[in-house]
Amino acid sequence: MKLLKLTLGALLVSLTMQNCTTKTEEKKEETASVSAREIWSKEQAKEWYAKQGWLVGADFLPSTAINQLEMFQEASFDTATINKELGWASEIGMNTMRVYLHDLLYEQDSVGFFKRVDTFLEIADKHKIKPMLVLFDSCWDPFPKLGTQRAPKPGVHNSGWVQSPGLEALKDSTQYPRLARYVKGTVAHFANDERVLAWDIWNEPENPNTSAYGKVELANKVDYVLPLLKKSFEMARAANPSQPLTAGVWAGDWTTPQTLKPIETLMISESDVVSFHNYENAEKFEDCIKKLQQYDRPIICTEYMSRGNGSFFEGSLPIAKKYNVGAINWGLVDGKSQTIYPWDSWKKTYTKEPDLWFHDIFRKDGTPYRQAEVDLIKKLTASK
Repeated sequence: MKLLKLTLGALLVSLTMQNCTTKTEEKKEETASVSAREIWSKEQAKEWYAKQGWLVGADFLPSTAINQLEMFQEASFDTATINKELGWASEIGMNTMRVYLHDLLYEQDSVGFFKRVDTFLEIADKHKIKPMLVLFDSCWDPFPKLGTQRAPKPGVHNSGWVQSPGLEALKDSTQYPRLARYVKGTVAHFANDERVLAWDIWNEPENPNTSAYGKVELANKVDYVLPLLKKSFEMARAANPSQPLTAGVWAGDWTTPQTLKPIETLMISESDVVSFHNYENAEKFEDCIKKLQQYDRPIICTEYMSRGNGSFFEGSLPIAKKYNVGAINWGLVDGKSQTIYPWDSWKKTYTKEPDLWFHDIFRKDGTPYRQAEVDLIKKLTASK
């Protein structure tokens, strides 16, 4: 009987603590809603950007993870590799990383998820790296699942990367409330965390993934994404974050506001700082910057450098520095994501490491793929 009383007592304490945690999170959301901020003025955005220094980094996934789920799930959260690889980035002068989160991680265990993100931020901060956190992503596999992730398909670029939200959630409006909780809860939790650089609301939101998953993708994907993207910006801003919000334009004609697609108009108009992707040569990279300068806001390139596509560090990075544009290339260390292989690896068979790496800077042992590239990054960041 005494043991039963103790067990019941422990259960009661546990339930009370859970209830308190839930009420605390609800209180945070209520407070955030009351103090929701506006989109930053151009002056506010420029003032923030001036404090950051020249931003240089990579889209980061530890070499031991195939996707963002494997990176942050408890069973596969590899702090040793994260620490080692961020150390390599810091040594060549990088001061930021772009890191993807996932709605399913929050749904499964928000407390544990936040704890692991906090640990990641601690490691990054130790290396003087301020990450940009990505909330949603429309690229690659539209059917994400928690748990053990599949092994990489040999020689295939990003063979296991998953979308957030997945296709089923995107087309099911009854799941939108949980997505709202994820956005508001995550941004509110880190809203005043100085270790977080910025929030990237949605990566390439309308990407149809034609070459890899085109046959199973939503044909009218943009019709689902557009209203949810707008709502996601509003929900993130409702948490009153001290960091800027953005979403990077990635494919289209940016010559004038009139040539933008509706989703690009939304992305630029809702962003505190403008961001973009460019995987083309130096001339086209510079042209993108010039077109985006018309919005008179700080600019960050959140994806570039695909050697097989003519996008190189030696072409784009000096231009980014010339215009004081943040430069975040795709990929740091060759690993389970296999992004040393090109996009066409989904259609073409590769049986050995390509002579020309598509993405990434380091091999798994920390040696650079090209020493000249590392030397260039060091030189440009040393004089920032």
